[in-house]
Amino acid sequence: MSSTANILTVLSSVQYYMFRFVSPIVLLLGSIGCIINLMVFTQKILRKNSCAIYFIAYNAANFIYIYAAPFYATLNVGYNIDASIQNLILCRLRFYTTVLFNCLCSFYLVLASIDRVLITSSNARTRQKSTLRMAYICIIGGTIFWALFQSHALFLTNIIQILPNYFLCYFEPGMYRTFLSYYVLIKEILALALLITCGLWSIKNIQRSARRIGDATDAHSTATVRTNATHSTASKDRQLAFMLLMDITIYGLFCSTFAIFLLYQQITQYDVKSPVQIQIESIARNLAQFAASIPVSTSFYTNLIASKTFRNEVKKALSWKRILCIQ
Repeated sequence: MSSTANILTVLSSVQYYMFRFVSPIVLLLGSIGCIINLMVFTQKILRKNSCAIYFIAYNAANFIYIYAAPFYATLNVGYNIDASIQNLILCRLRFYTTVLFNCLCSFYLVLASIDRVLITSSNARTRQKSTLRMAYICIIGGTIFWALFQSHALFLTNIIQILPNYFLCYFEPGMYRTFLSYYVLIKEILALALLITCGLWSIKNIQRSARRIGDATDAHSTATVRTNATHSTASKDRQLAFMLLMDITIYGLFCSTFAIFLLYQQITQYDVKSPVQIQIESIARNLAQFAASIPVSTSFYTNLIASKTFRNEVKKALSWKRILCIQ
């Protein structure tokens, strides 16, 4: 028993310092990163690329999600501020926003991954399917669908008591909680599987494209201007693909932690648990949710590492002429 109590003490300390000191820094860096990402991808030169449109939607969703989930958790766990347990409407709105934008973040990333598979294909007809029109249709249509699909959170979320004098804005217990836990688990697994599949497929297409361009350059060495133009376009597409692969890798590493926690929760849902075990699981859930917030906060910084073109566009976006709208 003392061993369990020691574990609880250590985890409580880790949770406290994580949410009181580390999380605010992560949120600040994530907010700045999302804003700069949006400034870069909304530039005219990049808005012509369908993948940039998906990145705009992805970063907008990330920014909203940061203040719907990690920001709330930081206030609640790190500073003991939780208005949602005092007001049912606020509880349901906060939970709906969290569930919706958590889903939209991975949805937009999957769309961007599929777009990279299309644009890096060696088949011309397949590449033609990657268009701005298709991007807007998928983003708008998908957003409306998920906004309606997740509306259950507006009605079936409640303020529940899990320990004496300890209340939580969470799913209602019973069949709904079981369904939602399995749904989130399956969603995370499917999203991760699709992202990995599309990422590996894109890498394979890029390798084929590199060999094809090399062969074409050797066979038509006199067509220098055309080859350079083609190489420049292909280079931008490859860099966007590498940026996406970095996002996929970070997503897989950190978001899988919450899926693992949900799997454990379902396996042990019928076990009789002591108050200490319940507290440990509550801390584990909070830490898993903190880990799931890392990908939405690191996208800008991984883009800086992955792409020279992106670094150049950041310099342009942050120039005084751009900020002051001076031509």
